[in-house]
Amino acid sequence: MLEMFPILLPYVPMVLGMSVIATGLAIILGLILGVITKNRVPILYHISLVFISYFRGTPSLVQIFIFYFGLPQLFPQLLFINGFTAVIIALSLRNAAYLSEVFRSSLTAVEKGQLEAALSVGMSKGQALKRIVLPQAIRTAVPPTGNFFIMIIKETSLAFTIGVTDMFAQAKLSAASSYNFFESYVAVALIYWALTALFSFLQSLYERRIDKPYERGVSI
Repeated sequence: MLEMFPILLPYVPMVLGMSVIATGLAIILGLILGVITKNRVPILYHISLVFISYFRGTPSLVQIFIFYFGLPQLFPQLLFINGFTAVIIALSLRNAAYLSEVFRSSLTAVEKGQLEAALSVGMSKGQALKRIVLPQAIRTAVPPTGNFFIMIIKETSLAFTIGVTDMFAQAKLSAASSYNFFESYVAVALIYWALTALFSFLQSLYERRIDKPYERGVSI
């Protein structure tokens, strides 16, 4: 099994690349959707609900297939979409649908009175959002957002189904050529496990850091 690690480890940057890009796009789109649904923006609110319902209600693999095989067939202008891009688009849109609920609930969790109090002491709305509302909303949103990043790391293994030679695809090829199926799949599982454990550790450090101001407030 040890001989599998030098074969699989070079694909770790690809896994992390797809995960980071997909998570970044999911956070941006999820935040936009969260603000729209929280404020019930006319027209966009109902469009957002349909978007969220669709991407939460269909499997990741189906969405990847639609973006890679389906849309370029329907719109030839999209033939430039390769497997790597299709996976990123599908995972970012899917997870944006879930993160929109995370961000909406995080913003809702901050009491309106705090915003009003900040405005009453002379802060502008922008300053109140930046200094009072967003730090608390981010503190609430970080744990679930981190969990979605871990989910995306694991979901990138679906890329092999549309021909992307990622870490899991390489493990499958190595297993087929050497018949060492157990060793190959255990090795790829250990690498995914190590990646998620490392990120969970870094996330816990960041959570402690953003919790510190509130801990000092309690002790006072």
